[in-house]
Amino acid sequence: MKPKVAIVIGSTRPGRKAVAVAQWVNGIASQRSDADFELLDIEDYKLPHLDEPIPPSQQQYSKAHTRAWSEKVNAFDAYVFVTPEYNHSTSGALKNAIDFLYHEWNNKAAGFVSYGSMGGIRAVEHLRLIMAELQVATVRAQVALSLFTDFENFSVFKPAAHHEAEVKRMLDQLVAWGNALKTLRTA
Repeated sequence: MKPKVAIVIGSTRPGRKAVAVAQWVNGIASQRSDADFELLDIEDYKLPHLDEPIPPSQQQYSKAHTRAWSEKVNAFDAYVFVTPEYNHSTSGALKNAIDFLYHEWNNKAAGFVSYGSMGGIRAVEHLRLIMAELQVATVRAQVALSLFTDFENFSVFKPAAHHEAEVKRMLDQLVAWGNALKTLRTA
């Protein structure tokens, strides 16, 4: 069975650029036949600031929004996190969405597409630490998009041509790791 990969839109901010970036990644991914890809927008889940009284490691969710988020996240084998960089880190909304769950992330793979004034690389550094705690294997290849060169007037997404090869390289690694980690989840 082909792995299922979520392309996670990691911002809920009005005027966010993450949707355009995620759609671009999805367009490249849809040319592949080795995995099934789906856009997953955290905005659609309207997650409040973490409001579960019991830690997510216990999987005793008391809120309907948490159960819906859990079911959706659990359905995937791997994730591409599309993240902005805000104040040298990822968005608070993405961090919050990740923190709602624990077991649903375990033994899966993650890749990153980031954007910001420095390409969003510091956001990815933080996400790699978070993923390690959640037992998610992160792939080395990543895509870093600059607000100066990949967005016209800092707003309209127009990625440089060389980024497509970076996305493909990241997806190659992600699909391989997503497949390899299935054995841990089915053991």
